[in-house]
Amino acid sequence: MVAQETARESGPSLRCVVVGRGDRASRGAGFGAGYIDLPIQREKTTGWPIVPGSAVKGVVADRFGATDDIRKTDARLRRAFGRAGDDLSQAGALVFSDARLICLPVQSVFGTFAWVTSPLALRRLARDLTATGVTNIPPFPQPAEGGAWVCRNNCVAPAAKLFLTDLDYNVTVHDSSNQWAEHLATKVFDAAWQAEFKRRFAVVTDDDFSFLATTACEVTARVKIDEKTKTVADGALWYEEALPAETILAGLVWCDGIGQAAAANADLFTSYCTSALTLQIGGKASVGRGRTRCLFS
Repeated sequence: MVAQETARESGPSLRCVVVGRGDRASRGAGFGAGYIDLPIQREKTTGWPIVPGSAVKGVVADRFGATDDIRKTDARLRRAFGRAGDDLSQAGALVFSDARLICLPVQSVFGTFAWVTSPLALRRLARDLTATGVTNIPPFPQPAEGGAWVCRNNCVAPAAKLFLTDLDYNVTVHDSSNQWAEHLATKVFDAAWQAEFKRRFAVVTDDDFSFLATTACEVTARVKIDEKTKTVADGALWYEEALPAETILAGLVWCDGIGQAAAANADLFTSYCTSALTLQIGGKASVGRGRTRCLFS
């Protein structure tokens, strides 16, 4: 997963954090859904995958070694991430929102895969970016039903047709697609990957995006081997859902340091919400799940 760099016009009080682009993310909901025993967590309203803000804050705290024992003696970590259970209890000043889906990588007949988004996903991202002080928001694409908007010089629709899994779209090359692809690419990717992102960027309708967000995630069959027989143990077959590698999500982080001077809040951002972080979010770390890159701006 990845986090990204946005604008600093608003100062250190509010920043955007984008989680995405990495190894498969597995943030389980903890209960079954249909035939999937361990589904990923999803928003109730849209059904789109999310990473809860509590998970993002927890792994960022872990990245900086903010264990309970260390927070007892380290006042800065205690102020940033909070502590509970004794006389030193206090709420953490850093507040992380849920990381919401922006671009979903979907298998494509041409170009291997496309980074797919929708007008609603971009509008919600734009609202968050505006809150951080970003003003140069591109116009929103509006593909028609059965259509998709892509960038110039794309690799996913060479014959004006886009094929995503078993769906096909009539393609429009539009300036707003190029502007959004450029806007996102410069925030999330280094120079070597920006061109690849723009070649694979595609916008579909909100309904189709919801369908893909439900059907295009990875589902893996897992088994437990009986130590004696070396075969599958009775009842030890289950299915896990995960976000595919290269997924991009975004959220906000701000400092709610009540009673703290502005300089103290700025210090927390400088210490913990500036540099790119490599994180592991969710379970199944031993099988390579959840490795993410987190960027702040």
